[in-house]
Amino acid sequence: VQHLHLVAQKLFSDFGNSLQLEDQRQLNKIFLQDCHSDYFLSPIDKHETQRSPVLKLLSISYRLIESWEFSSRFLVAGFAVRTQVTSKLSELKTGLMKLIEANQDGAGGFSESSVIQLTPYGNYYQSVGVDESFRRNYELFARFKKDMHKVETYLTVAK
Repeated sequence: VQHLHLVAQKLFSDFGNSLQLEDQRQLNKIFLQDCHSDYFLSPIDKHETQRSPVLKLLSISYRLIESWEFSSRFLVAGFAVRTQVTSKLSELKTGLMKLIEANQDGAGGFSESSVIQLTPYGNYYQSVGVDESFRRNYELFARFKKDMHKVETYLTVAK
């Protein structure tokens, strides 16, 4: 997860650095709209995160990773980077499922099939003009970075 978070930070930074100065200024004015992961029931601050049960943190992390499986294919990055991100997300999802199963202690209530399949940012995948494309790519990278930071934080606390 730390590797994915670093990749997300690098993608976001590289995207910003590749733009003209005026485009960077315009993108910096964008206030990110809520994204689907903001609606996951999750801790609201550091203290609540630290008090959360391990199973809850693992489950939230699993949902965040799962929600990016589809969207990671649309990251504007080289094929090798996209493939690496997709592969790491899959590995992390598998590992999280094993940890969730190990921490359930017969409690039940969570299974891979019970997770709602999410396609984040539904309108992102529509064809748009160049200006809109910059904004959408910026939002996608920013949200990916934010969600990977959450996962890294939750798994560090769970550890």
